[in-house]
Amino acid sequence: MPGYKGDESMEFVGYKLSFPAGIHIGNGTLEDNEKTFDAMHLFSALCIEAVRRDKDDLERLLEHAQRGEILFSDALPYIQNSLYIPKPMTRMELKEKGDSTEKKAFKSLEYIPIDSVGEYLTGKMDATKERMIFKNGFCRLEVRTLASISKEAETVPYRVGVCTFPEGSGLYLLVGYESEEILSFVKSLLESVSYSGIGGKKSSGFGRFSLREFAIPAPLERRLKNTDAERYMSLSVCLPKDDEMDRVMAGAQYRLKKRGGFVASSEYADAFLRKKDLFLFQAGSCFHKRFSGDIVDVSVGGKHPVYRYAKPLLMEV
Repeated sequence: MPGYKGDESMEFVGYKLSFPAGIHIGNGTLEDNEKTFDAMHLFSALCIEAVRRDKDDLERLLEHAQRGEILFSDALPYIQNSLYIPKPMTRMELKEKGDSTEKKAFKSLEYIPIDSVGEYLTGKMDATKERMIFKNGFCRLEVRTLASISKEAETVPYRVGVCTFPEGSGLYLLVGYESEEILSFVKSLLESVSYSGIGGKKSSGFGRFSLREFAIPAPLERRLKNTDAERYMSLSVCLPKDDEMDRVMAGAQYRLKKRGGFVASSEYADAFLRKKDLFLFQAGSCFHKRFSGDIVDVSVGGKHPVYRYAKPLLMEV
């Protein structure tokens, strides 16, 4: 498939991110806050760091991403040594039909341990176990009162939503790469983001993180490298290209996420302009066909492109 590199030749590595001061990922208002950020948000942060270093670095990052030589997952939760993935959006039968407690548990599940995927898909997993993650179950969402201080005006308090993680917990990323050279380049950008921060209110210290590389467990690696399966789940937000859409949608099970908002670049226009709205498949969406996805330009009348990352990082389910 032209432009698609997600096969046995691609290698994968993981990075654990810990946020000592918490993170603010906006969700409509300053007080609202998401628990994680997606691959699109990560890619935007990497693009900003690339521009700060050298505009040639931005072109290099875009080229690798468009060719499928580098792939990113959404930020996903880890708790101690356990990695979690989104609950697959696929039909499955419970081991005991009619068990209302089990049905309610499965319905409220948000993430499952990677080592429980097989049990989940066959309906043999006990969804009431403590290791499961239910909605809002892996971090603490709170609203903090901060102060806006200016020499020329009175101090103004404001409230901001913050997500914090228990000790030994945080978010992790999976990165697929075609060569060590490409990985080294992307890792250097990721390290720069760790100092500047990701998300909003970075001037208050939110969004900065420590970065720790880890080897991906063998069972997960096998699922990531399996290109001859009947079904795949994306670990990132994604969107097939126009010429991929019809075959990808056949039998797909998914949820859509709308992304819009304003362009946060002073070089884009003299006034804040909106981006094109974009509907993406959420992580956890399942497909019977592999696809390359796209890097989408959502600019409208500005002075430079505005890119949205929409490529899948697929695992066999």
